[in-house]
Amino acid sequence: MQKKQVILVTDGDVYAKKTIQYVASHYGGRCISASFGNPTLLTGEELVKLILQAKSEPVFVMFDDSGFLGEGAGERALKYVATHPQMEVLGVIAVASKTHQSEWTKVHVTVDRDLQVSSHGVDKSGIQEMDIGRINGDTVYCLDELHFPLIVGIGDIGKMARKDDISRGAPITSKAVEIILERNGYDVSQWNGKSTNITEADNQ
Repeated sequence: MQKKQVILVTDGDVYAKKTIQYVASHYGGRCISASFGNPTLLTGEELVKLILQAKSEPVFVMFDDSGFLGEGAGERALKYVATHPQMEVLGVIAVASKTHQSEWTKVHVTVDRDLQVSSHGVDKSGIQEMDIGRINGDTVYCLDELHFPLIVGIGDIGKMARKDDISRGAPITSKAVEIILERNGYDVSQWNGKSTNITEADNQ
């Protein structure tokens, strides 16, 4: 059975959509734009169908619980996609939020707003925190139990005081993607400087 290589993203607002579309195109992948939503509107079954139709890889999929504590719609969809036999999860981009003392997840590395890679957590603004190896987030409740090969924590995608804006090349999200791709044997240098075409990344 041929598997689709996917990267899961725990954010689905309009900034995340624009940024992930941009980054997916830059690295030759595909963004499931229909996974956009705050909260996630599509079921896991519906997302798997769209992923299997994607014409290139890796396939980026967004999930968002919109602040719902515990397992919300976004996490139910994420769990379904992550455990589907036709999916190969390369890694997860775990997005920090203001959800303190409720939902958090362990992360392998983080990328802060200054592009520093470390074991420290980061907050929503992309600023390093004192915690080691964990971040607070919204749609991260189930990540630990799923045993992903690599979880990269970052601040709020496309924002972080405009340091991750697509007008600047979305450098923070791009760095997180590069870490995941490199750990999976991709040569990301072949895509550096590639012109982007967001419509090609849109699977709708």
